Amino acid sequence: MDMFKTFRKATRLARNRRPLSAALELNKLLLAPAAKPARKRKPQTKKATRIKTALNPLPRPAAGSFVSADFTCSHGSLAYMLYTPVGSIRRRMPMVVMLHGCSQTAGDFAVGTAMNRLADELGFIVLYPEQARSANLARCWNWHRTNHQRRGSGEPAVIAALTRHAMLATRANPARVYIAGISAGGAAAAIVAAAYPELFAAVGVHSGVAVGDISTLSEAMAAMGGKREARSNRRLPTQRPTIVFHGDHDRTVHPSNAAGFLTNLEQAAPGPLTSRTQSGVASGGRAFTRRTFRDQSGRLMLEDWTIHGSGHSWSGGSRLGSHTDPAGPDASREMLRFFLAQRRAASKAAAGGT
Repeated sequence: MDMFKTFRKATRLARNRRPLSAALELNKLLLAPAAKPARKRKPQTKKATRIKTALNPLPRPAAGSFVSADFTCSHGSLAYMLYTPVGSIRRRMPMVVMLHGCSQTAGDFAVGTAMNRLADELGFIVLYPEQARSANLARCWNWHRTNHQRRGSGEPAVIAALTRHAMLATRANPARVYIAGISAGGAAAAIVAAAYPELFAAVGVHSGVAVGDISTLSEAMAAMGGKREARSNRRLPTQRPTIVFHGDHDRTVHPSNAAGFLTNLEQAAPGPLTSRTQSGVASGGRAFTRRTFRDQSGRLMLEDWTIHGSGHSWSGGSRLGSHTDPAGPDASREMLRFFLAQRRAASKAAAGGT
């Protein structure tokens, strides 16, 4: 189409008091298709687009980097920090998702647990989602609300989507992804692992509450105070292998809550469990009792640590972080020992779905 010729025609029609015709001519000009390139190119198919996306995923973080970013999906948004260990990033490394407790931040939790140092030593990626004050004034994960307790809803859905996002960026090993947390973060970790069993191979809970029929703040407070058991009244699905730490002097989340993980395992297990009890003293001076529970095939399903004399603190953590007890056994190292011995069969569901 000759743009100038069309414009002149429209102007002439307007001068002859034919505004409608002039408008039609101008409309042709505005809606005219773009000029075709001299060389035709074959249009890209949807299949080619998907392949291109798969071959060109998110930028891979540099080795030894600790980055902060924001993530948004259809279920909500979260800030997060992501640590990639030193050394080669060519191999497909395990990933550990760490959920902080109330009043903590992702950075504070990283310092207190010293997970990044272990990541350099053992070779795994660490993802730290961070709760926003706009979602909870104390930065607690809202594990006690029903819309944050199930698959495809609320915080579990956002955390699962963020985990997949980080797995794609870092090329993490989908068979070796784990989740852990303390206090409200521990309760949330148990919920997320139960909601997305195809994504997580194992879960770690420090000073938290087991998955149960809790739907209000008052019920949550009763469970935390040891006055109500967080117990499910419905049949539970197969449990993820779980490691639990709890101080027997915890005055924030009553130590009796640790028993809820065994209750859930017994309810979900198809047969009897075999147990073993060990006692010891950490290098920092704290005594502890460690109980292990295996299923009929001999697989370790639950490891329960009671830290004697410890309160509501990450056992063996750094003094530079909040809510830590440096005198206790190293919960971070013990969790990684437990985690890295667990793997799940990779599946398409691990890479997508809500």
